[in-house]
Amino acid sequence: MTERRRITPVILSGGSGTRLWPLSRTGRPKQLLSLTHEETMLQLTARRTAGARFAPPIVVANAAHSDEIDTQLAAAGIADARLILEPAARNTAPAIALAAIEAEPDAILLVMPSDHVIADVAAFHEAIERAVPMVEDGWLVTFGITPTAPETGYGYIARGEEIAPGVNRVERFVEKPDRRTAEHYVATGHYSWNGGIFLFTAGAYLTALEEFAPAMAEAARAAISEARRDGRRLHPGAQAFGRSPSDSIDYAVMEKAPRVAVVPVDMGWSDVGSWDALHELAPKDDANNAHHGEVIAIDTSNCLIRSEGPLVAAVGVKDVIVIATHDAVLILPRGDSQQVKRAVEALKRDGHITLDKPF
Repeated sequence: MTERRRITPVILSGGSGTRLWPLSRTGRPKQLLSLTHEETMLQLTARRTAGARFAPPIVVANAAHSDEIDTQLAAAGIADARLILEPAARNTAPAIALAAIEAEPDAILLVMPSDHVIADVAAFHEAIERAVPMVEDGWLVTFGITPTAPETGYGYIARGEEIAPGVNRVERFVEKPDRRTAEHYVATGHYSWNGGIFLFTAGAYLTALEEFAPAMAEAARAAISEARRDGRRLHPGAQAFGRSPSDSIDYAVMEKAPRVAVVPVDMGWSDVGSWDALHELAPKDDANNAHHGEVIAIDTSNCLIRSEGPLVAAVGVKDVIVIATHDAVLILPRGDSQQVKRAVEALKRDGHITLDKPF
């Protein structure tokens, strides 16, 4: 019996997560926070791929977070991760290129954002196994999340013909739709949410990148060749990496490559991309309130109230989000929590310190 190749997780941990301000800051972004469980989002992501089927992970991250990432992974029992510390943010396609160059050419890479929730890990693993034969045949595979609602905040994947059991050719990737279009996508049953999780060999990804984004591939190779190594940490050459165009893997590769497949999967996925999403995921009381920290709620319903320090007392309110840290308080209507970006934009204009310093 042929021994199965181990899969190398590539965890992307470069995001700033400002949609969850004031809890998430550039100095301590959302993936380093405990939002849905006692463990942080990063720890939960790494644990999903622990075990004999998986090799030690490669984490691509902001250099400013390297010590905290090491500490959190060690606390989760993962002490052998390699860290690639980006000298600049260049979006997902160049970040993945760094990991692909660092890995062996025939390594199977499982690319995952560090800040998503997957409730049904067994379903995720089963979907990975469906994808592996396609990957070994040279395909680039993405995982299509089964939609639970006509969400307008996600991109969608149109599924084409079935090319293997539980695997479809990607017909096309589509941008975030308006409400009416999203309702149509869900009603047809032929569309999946684009969750940003991928499986392919390092060699297949780099071959596609060299064809469709050669300047990006060249910059990543130069950055690795000039890299400084410090134990398990890799510091790519800053000047070389800075020459890379900034683009997502979807635009740079997946939408252009000819052999792209999607594995549909229902695994309790969320990108926890807003305070509304966190309210949906959190345990709630009889009045549909989700509480965290020291909170008193009287005649209050349908609220998310989270305190990292001061007591929050809510009386006679409904459908609001209240997030209190030691140095900032956010209040906004539930159902419209994406509007936090307006507060973040105002703070950026003022150069306010709460965007950057950890709370």
